[in-house]
Amino acid sequence: MQAVATETELVIDTGALEQARERLIVALDVPTKAAAFALAERLQGNCRWFKVGLELFLAAGPAVVETLVSRGHRIFLDLKLHDIPNTVASAVRSTGSLGASMLTIHASGGPAMLAAAANAAAQMAAPPELLAVTVLTSMDQPQVTATGLPRSPGEQVELLALLGLDAGIRGFVCSPQEVALLRGLTGPSGVLVIPGIRPVGAAVGDQQRNATPALALSLGASYLVVGRPITQAADPAEAAEAILREMAAVIHAPNIQ
Repeated sequence: MQAVATETELVIDTGALEQARERLIVALDVPTKAAAFALAERLQGNCRWFKVGLELFLAAGPAVVETLVSRGHRIFLDLKLHDIPNTVASAVRSTGSLGASMLTIHASGGPAMLAAAANAAAQMAAPPELLAVTVLTSMDQPQVTATGLPRSPGEQVELLALLGLDAGIRGFVCSPQEVALLRGLTGPSGVLVIPGIRPVGAAVGDQQRNATPALALSLGASYLVVGRPITQAADPAEAAEAILREMAAVIHAPNIQ
């Protein structure tokens, strides 16, 4: 009986690890395409999703996305588009040929910009999932207040998320502190991509509103974005595997999104 129980437990753990690999996004915040490709190759067996942000996109150009996609990776293109509605709509359409699975726009661009982006994506044959960025994880209350906003970070996140939902956007980026709030607004179909993830004992850095992988998942996160705790580790693959194990333990628990 003991052998059977152990075998079943291993099967469950393996399945949970596979789910974790589908929900961990590693940030390729590196300055060259060579560094990005080397890191992606090193994490090939652990991670399926990678984030391409402004640093890499500006250094290597759109081709870096196409190459990563051609190598079987799924890409979260984190450009945080924020401009007049027509320009953002055109930029959304311009990403169509790259093959990215998710694309960020700033919710603070307003209702007209959000609607223009959503309409542009709806007209594409294979659009990326649009994610409206609410309040950056580097911004705490003093930072929000300094921009002239009379609300708390959580209140601002809620306001911007409602703008996105009204425009037809179902995906959002927020800090771990607002995951439960947004999950309540979007329901189970909402896609919540959460940066500011720091394993226990990791340096916080500039992420003011952060949480552990286990806590973020338990609150309802769809995907976790992790950068420096993996990419700056002595052994990135080992660091990624440790985070995946933490995620798998929570995914295996009941009532987790």
